[in-house]
Amino acid sequence: MIRIKNLFLRYVRQYYALYDITLEIGLGEKVAFIGDSGSGKTSLIRTLIKLEKPQKGEVYIRNIPIKKVNFAEDISLGYLPAAPIFFENKTVRENLLYVEKMQFQRRSQMENAITDTLKEFGIEDLQDIIVSDLTLYQKYIVSLARLSLREIEILLVDEVLDNLEGQERENVIDILNSKFLKENTIFVLSTADEALAKRLCNRKVFFENGSIVKESVESL
Repeated sequence: MIRIKNLFLRYVRQYYALYDITLEIGLGEKVAFIGDSGSGKTSLIRTLIKLEKPQKGEVYIRNIPIKKVNFAEDISLGYLPAAPIFFENKTVRENLLYVEKMQFQRRSQMENAITDTLKEFGIEDLQDIIVSDLTLYQKYIVSLARLSLREIEILLVDEVLDNLEGQERENVIDILNSKFLKENTIFVLSTADEALAKRLCNRKVFFENGSIVKESVESL
């Protein structure tokens, strides 16, 4: 489903963020990109969502070159970054409604879908709060609720769980397991925590200085 071959990404002349990355991720695989900050794992995720343009190499998603992939039509990809992206001066409900405009034509359908999602994620009391007033944890939950409004085929989660502790981290793990990590869903988790990766992924890809240094596969 995802195929990367001899990928190079350089931000400045002397520094490669990604150096000769070759990797394949099959349908339904749960893969952890593991490494310290600056190791290349986030740069690879950003390349997969077309936020970075590599200098060399090939990337295919569902056999379509990344340059030609249309995420609105070709494949449903979900991205949960460490710093969530919202219309910060709009309410939680308004942010969710913006997503639903692409799913339903009738206002009543949109409103019903939003109400059901708010209840499902236990965030009804947040719906009229301006997003900029939410905690980081609350923003993550709202982000996941927003992603749940469509069927996700590929989910990329970038260092989100590294920013959480205790029950908040457990809550997000429970949501990922119960609502997103389906049999055929590709899941990629970027983290510095190998123990955490083991809980959610059966394949681990280790990064150092922009390169893949080793891989391991084990049963979940």
